[in-house]
Amino acid sequence: MTGRLTWDQYFLTITRQVAERSTCSRAKVGAVIVRDKSILATGYNGAPAGMPHCTDVGCLIYQSKTPNGDIEENCFRTIHAEINAIAQAAKNGASIRDASIYITHTPCIHCFKVLVNTGIKNIYYEIPYKPHTLEELLRYTGVQLARVDLPGK
Repeated sequence: MTGRLTWDQYFLTITRQVAERSTCSRAKVGAVIVRDKSILATGYNGAPAGMPHCTDVGCLIYQSKTPNGDIEENCFRTIHAEINAIAQAAKNGASIRDASIYITHTPCIHCFKVLVNTGIKNIYYEIPYKPHTLEELLRYTGVQLARVDLPGK
């Protein structure tokens, strides 16, 4: 069979659809947690359930400085896609230990640390987002971080 997506491409393609639910004005991010080729949970970035969304009332941006002096901008209103996927799994009683997560973008350092603590073993992404910030942490974990190329990219 030619032209058939690999499993990694298949699940990463689904993250794009999940990301379309995002209510973040700055970036649409989707996440899909998978074990044994089955989806356990999904998440996208946006405000907590029942709260106003950035697309409706604007962002609440704050700045912080990293240890090397870089300025980071984040939004108080938004929960990242990875955290929303973890919350959905917890809410529905789905264990994600030893699972994989597919994300449209490389996780931020904070989400990466949470993913490590949940027992996620593999992180697959399409778009690099500051992957250099994860290099030191990756040396101390058994977590694998891999970019997946999608057809047509």
